[in-house]
Amino acid sequence: MKKLLGYIVLLAFATACQNKGNGQLIGVQERLFWTDFDPFGMLFIPMGSYHMGPADQDVPYSQNAQSKVVSVQSFYIDETEITNNEYRQFVNWVRDSIARRTLGEAGNDNFLISQNEYGEDIVGGPQINWQEKLRWEKAEAREGLTEMYLTEAERFYRRKEIDTRKLNFEYYWIDLHTAAKRGSREQGMVDRSVFIKKDVINVYPDTLCWIHDYSYSFNEPMTNMYFWHPAYDEYPVVGVNWRQARAFAIWRTQLLNNFLPNTGLTFVQDFRLPTESEWEYAARGGIDLNPYPWGGPYIRNNRGCFLANFKPMRGNYTDDGGFHTVKTTEYNPNGYGLYCMSGNVAEWTNNAFDESASNFQHDLNPDYQYDAGDSDLPALKRKVIRGGSWKDISFFNQVSSRTYEYQDTSKCYIGFRCVMSYLGRSKSGDTKSKN
Repeated sequence: MKKLLGYIVLLAFATACQNKGNGQLIGVQERLFWTDFDPFGMLFIPMGSYHMGPADQDVPYSQNAQSKVVSVQSFYIDETEITNNEYRQFVNWVRDSIARRTLGEAGNDNFLISQNEYGEDIVGGPQINWQEKLRWEKAEAREGLTEMYLTEAERFYRRKEIDTRKLNFEYYWIDLHTAAKRGSREQGMVDRSVFIKKDVINVYPDTLCWIHDYSYSFNEPMTNMYFWHPAYDEYPVVGVNWRQARAFAIWRTQLLNNFLPNTGLTFVQDFRLPTESEWEYAARGGIDLNPYPWGGPYIRNNRGCFLANFKPMRGNYTDDGGFHTVKTTEYNPNGYGLYCMSGNVAEWTNNAFDESASNFQHDLNPDYQYDAGDSDLPALKRKVIRGGSWKDISFFNQVSSRTYEYQDTSKCYIGFRCVMSYLGRSKSGDTKSKN
């Protein structure tokens, strides 16, 4: 009887431990599961230190970059530049979300959800129902969507096409730099909503950039076909300004983070544009103090073939195998497996441009950001672009060369790729993390 009573006491104690803990510091239990996975289409770049900036003569004497040893944490980066087809997924998502909300607000309840799975009203009002299929090819799907199409007067040969001027994306981000200022640090001192920034931007690329970037040059075929034709699906998207590229990264983050909890997994870090230091570190491919992603000082291989898509000689755009842009995987990758870090299209970075940035940036994850508004001076709207493009000479293909473009302009020679900071120190299989 005493032994039975002892078992009952132990069972009760064990049950209490499961419900209330065992009196020990064990952390919060039953957390969402986290697994270390590589985002699709991205490659892992291990943390490291390198000489950022030129290791040779400043040929144009621009004096906008100085050599400096910096350290960069581990991160993921897109294997290629964002392609037309990948960016089109973003455009189509915006198009479909506008159509679903329009149909829902017109009385078709299948496209809006007003209650969650527990029968409770959704905070903030109805949400878009992505489970209901939207058939654009059927006439009934177009009822109530008349305003999304071009008017009769604007149609060409009576083709019923979406008015791309209506494809506006509303997105948000948190201004952490302002929140971190001394006057904002203490909890309750400032309403946190002031740090949540909102923007609305049209997401459709500027297809006319092929014409307005070049006077007296016949580029109409690229304007007509480049973004939408399947022949160019794997070519880098162009005509996207810096704000559109930032909006794409925010949309991509929400696309993945809205999916993961449904699988029992927790959120990932945000997708974003790379900092200058991350871009240059990735472009070097693990080879320090070399001007190009492939290593040495030459722009041809030992068989005399050009190693990137750029302008090799005056008036000659074809000897390198390209004409305008080429497919994002056309040339061999660098040591990290990244394609076209030099040439093809120049790439937006997240950093504001300042000629002296390398002098005042920290040597730990160097970064200089300035969120310029419409009322700011044009000089404050400059964003760094890196890598050179199909229309640039070899100097701009060097990994240390830096120049800029204005954040609200779009060019036929500028694209982008995304990065994501790695959660943790480094991968267990990375040899550098074992040193």
